[in-house]
Amino acid sequence: QNNMLDFVFAVDDSVTWHMMNLSKNKSHYSFLKYFGPKKITSIQSYGAGIYYNTLVPCNGRMIKYGVISTDALIEDLFHWKTLYVAGRLQKPVKILTQSENSKLQAALISNLKSAVTAAFLMLPESFSEEDLYMQIAGLSYSGDFRMIIGEDRSKVQNIVKPNIAHFQKLYSNILQDCPQVVYKHHLGRLEASIDKSPEGQFTQLMALPKTLQQKITSLVNPPGKNRDVEEILLQVAHDPDCGFVVHQGISGIVRSSSVVQSAKTILTAGAKKSVRYSMKKLYKMTKGWLRKTS
Repeated sequence: QNNMLDFVFAVDDSVTWHMMNLSKNKSHYSFLKYFGPKKITSIQSYGAGIYYNTLVPCNGRMIKYGVISTDALIEDLFHWKTLYVAGRLQKPVKILTQSENSKLQAALISNLKSAVTAAFLMLPESFSEEDLYMQIAGLSYSGDFRMIIGEDRSKVQNIVKPNIAHFQKLYSNILQDCPQVVYKHHLGRLEASIDKSPEGQFTQLMALPKTLQQKITSLVNPPGKNRDVEEILLQVAHDPDCGFVVHQGISGIVRSSSVVQSAKTILTAGAKKSVRYSMKKLYKMTKGWLRKTS
């Protein structure tokens, strides 16, 4: 009851959506409401491409809701441009309603497959089912400065441990189709033996989302060298620290989007709500830290 509910609305026309929402729920917005729906949509496009109204009272609960264009969501799911909303959708969520947009449905599945591939590259040859879900749930927090100050350090563990059954439901089809995994669904566990040969890792690297491949390329390729992505990924596949390079690439994506998105919060929430929201986050972080030390 004390946790804030987090909603995300994917909309085809953000300007029209904000115009309608302003007419019904003007109080949800910060001072930006005076600039109108076009300016709000313009601000929405920065960072992770999502506009949040936060600390909104609703039916006795506090909620926050983000608005993202369907096109921006599809791009993030396929390519991990920011990994902001894509990262949320790598964890169990309740989809309240879904359009018949076949491209969006394909993007949702692609995002889950990419999460498994990235996790395989960062995990050792053998691991438990919980290890896999911990790795996946942690993808969107890699490089997020709020994990240093502002978030409970046990956040990933708190997401995974009570929701193992939901993670199993979300990923069972993908894992059953994965040749490197023996998924014993009736026993609720998997047995994995990941191919850590350069050939195996190269295949997985080539299957990663485009933005992550580009980040890895920029990390490994020295300035002035003009090598193609495939050549660089082949080099990374032979590197004993391949998993660490992938982690660094993911951190680079998350770091930049989380900084811009947090800066946006001051505008979209307003100064008063921003302080309240930050204090709630710090309280949860301190509570988690005290729980660990006691």
